[in-house]
Amino acid sequence: MKKAKRNAVLYLLLFLLVAAGAVYSILYGIGKEKSGRAKDIPLGLDLQGGVSVTYQIEEKDATDAEIETTIDKLQKRVDTYSPDGEVYKAGSNRITVEIPLDTSKYDPNEILDSLGRPGKLEFIDSTNMDLKSQGQEYTAALTGSDVNNAEAARYRDEATGTDQYIVQLQFNDEGAVKFSDVTGANVGNVVYIVYDDQVVSYPRVNSQISGGSAQIEGDFTYEEASELANTIKIGALPLTLTELSSQVVGAKLGSDALRTSLIAGGIGLGLIFLIMIVVFRFPGFIASLALACYTILELFFLNTLHITLTLPGIAGIILSIGMAVDANVIIFTRIKEEIGAGKTVKSACNDGFNKALSAIIDGNITTIIAGIVLLLMGTGTVKGFARTLILGIVLSMVSALLITRLLLNIFVNLGVTNKKLYGAAKPVKVKNISKGFKVTATLSCILIITGIAFLFINKGMAGRGNTMNYSLEFSGGTSTAVTFNEKYDLAGAESEIIPVIEEATGIAPGSAQIQIIDNSNQIVFKTATLNGDQREALAEQLKSNFGIEDGQIETDTISSTISKETQRDAILAVVIASILMLIYIAFRFSDVRFGISAVIALIHDVMIVFFAYSVVYLSVGGTFIACMLTIVGYSINSTIIIFDRIRENLHTMNVNKDGYDKIVDTSISQTIWRNIYTNLTTFVMVFMLFILGVSSLKEFTLALMVGIVAGTYSSIAITGPLWLVLRKHIGKKDAADEKTVSA
Repeated sequence: MKKAKRNAVLYLLLFLLVAAGAVYSILYGIGKEKSGRAKDIPLGLDLQGGVSVTYQIEEKDATDAEIETTIDKLQKRVDTYSPDGEVYKAGSNRITVEIPLDTSKYDPNEILDSLGRPGKLEFIDSTNMDLKSQGQEYTAALTGSDVNNAEAARYRDEATGTDQYIVQLQFNDEGAVKFSDVTGANVGNVVYIVYDDQVVSYPRVNSQISGGSAQIEGDFTYEEASELANTIKIGALPLTLTELSSQVVGAKLGSDALRTSLIAGGIGLGLIFLIMIVVFRFPGFIASLALACYTILELFFLNTLHITLTLPGIAGIILSIGMAVDANVIIFTRIKEEIGAGKTVKSACNDGFNKALSAIIDGNITTIIAGIVLLLMGTGTVKGFARTLILGIVLSMVSALLITRLLLNIFVNLGVTNKKLYGAAKPVKVKNISKGFKVTATLSCILIITGIAFLFINKGMAGRGNTMNYSLEFSGGTSTAVTFNEKYDLAGAESEIIPVIEEATGIAPGSAQIQIIDNSNQIVFKTATLNGDQREALAEQLKSNFGIEDGQIETDTISSTISKETQRDAILAVVIASILMLIYIAFRFSDVRFGISAVIALIHDVMIVFFAYSVVYLSVGGTFIACMLTIVGYSINSTIIIFDRIRENLHTMNVNKDGYDKIVDTSISQTIWRNIYTNLTTFVMVFMLFILGVSSLKEFTLALMVGIVAGTYSSIAITGPLWLVLRKHIGKKDAADEKTVSA
């Protein structure tokens, strides 16, 4: 006993030491790179502000080399605005550009206009320049594709004692040879640097320049040298690019989103700690410590794995906190049952963890399946949601199965073994839930049919006009979200703002759609696709007429090509996720009827959420996919708890004596409070994000809350009784089945 206590003290000290190190790492970082520091977690555009655009490559036969060169040129253009900008290939024929920056200091529409502009950079000698001025054919000595880099530099002029600015040039191998030839043939003459047929510089050649590098001297200011270097550096794009989608997020909107989301998460986490301690007593306190460790680990790995944090990503973290709580609830419920059965606290803790293990693993794996499908098939912020969800689920398992167990064992070995601190489960009153299946199934059918009926109602309803409220990701067009300095109602927006929008953009009268965001001064205007000039004109009109600043305007533009693909991928993602879950559950439970009933219950939950989208007319877009697959993953977790208990009771109860109805009803009754507790804690987290979060998250979190309620309901009232029905009518029957049928 003394040895066990001594080891417990050592483990506790070790835990505290590691925990202190983890806290230090997220506050100050580790090593020279400051790895793990929370404030260095990369933020997405929706949290930091900036510009994002996706281009379609028009050339059908574009080579990998041409695509890489185009990406490189775009990256150099991006670097002139922000060192944190990123350019990457999206799919086989698209390029995406993301530039986090303060949009109040730049004109975002000008950035979007200049990024994909083809541009034509040429170095032309005097002879060919004369031919060009006469409208004749001429030959450029070099083009933008021959330039590797250009940058402004400073040197000290020893003669005058002043700083001088120059432009340093670096050519590729082919460009170095060409530049050597043209400078060798034009010593004493001018070589013109022309961008888009405009002369931007005309330096005189002092001598032949070989070796692939050169510098342009002159009476430059730093700004002039930098501007010339940037013009040369961006060069000519080898490929033709067409804008498919774009997004502009104001820096203020992004910072507000981050601040309110963190506040919501902090309050929600505090409420979960309180619920866990009230319900589970001392183990609830241990769980709170483990969840605090989970939060620290999440922040650490977001930084070290360079996962960009987005607004839906924060929602993914909050949801995974619910999953971490869920695992603890399963464990502690089992421990209370074991104590109620007369076991010692130490024995109950060991058995509780062991019996909860399979349900935790199965539930988390099925949710990870949904996350992987989102990661592979989603785009943009949906991928961010999937990354944080998957990371959170993995860490939640570490939190529950390792940290919680370690801490619980430490305190048990230190003598914290009073059963009153843990609670004991009372004998379960078995409720005849399966007999009410017809009523619950009928209620569900009514809700689903109502949701479908509203598709037709919406189409004829004033102010709606479509079967569902499709966002840009599903319909295409341009969305402009503006935070005004005063609050407008619908009538005021239509009479005062819409005419300004129509005049600035030239769109057809009456074609713009308006969405007033509750409890804010923000209004979203949806129009046909606006080009760069139209977006810029609109921004200028909003500034002059309503005193709007750049940071108060957020725009999204998505082409019909992207929207059609998004619709297709949404349906495909849900189908693929459901099939994979069906296969996994059928394999794990060695009974395809478990898998079939689980998938039917999932479809039920998805359709109930669809009911909310249809009746409340919620926006259907990229987050709609994330919401549906999250509900699929989260709902299946509750279902698995029921199935795991049914599987266990099939071995411990007398099937021939009790029949399958009694087993199902007993299993549901044993797990009903677990389902309520765990879904309550997740609901609290999402609810706080709904109350305190920014407007762009409200519809997403509202749909998630509906899904959580639907998942709780279906796991209790649908899945078990449905498995019972399938057992009667599908596959082999035994004596217990016949007893069930006759009953």
